Amino acid sequence: MIAVDTNIVIRLLTRDDASQYKRALALFQTEDVFIADTVVLESEWVLRYAYDFSAEKICGALLKLFGLKNVHLTSPQAMAQAIDQHRKGLDFADAIHLSKCQSCDTLYTFDKTFAAKAGNNANCPAVLA
Repeated sequence: MIAVDTNIVIRLLTRDDASQYKRALALFQTEDVFIADTVVLESEWVLRYAYDFSAEKICGALLKLFGLKNVHLTSPQAMAQAIDQHRKGLDFADAIHLSKCQSCDTLYTFDKTFAAKAGNNANCPAVLA
């Protein structure tokens, strides 16, 4: 199994550099590929800020990528939950934080927006400290 950096994921999803896209595609066509949570988080940020992708377009692209049989994540269920929460309006990073805390009773935050949007949407509610 190989691991890929954010720039490989971005080239694959945006096709903005033909040569690098072909090399990235070849990796995904021939290898078992591990994508770390940090790479997913950074990829969402790059797609949003550098490429002006909407939340829906980002979620769709990530779900399609994660659906490949040879793509492996640290915790696929948590990432699927984070994508679902992001589609419902939660910031992507906050959605990942929340999805990773499901074995806890409560996630405390000072972020009013996060608490309001996440509230009771999960097994571990986000509440104001």
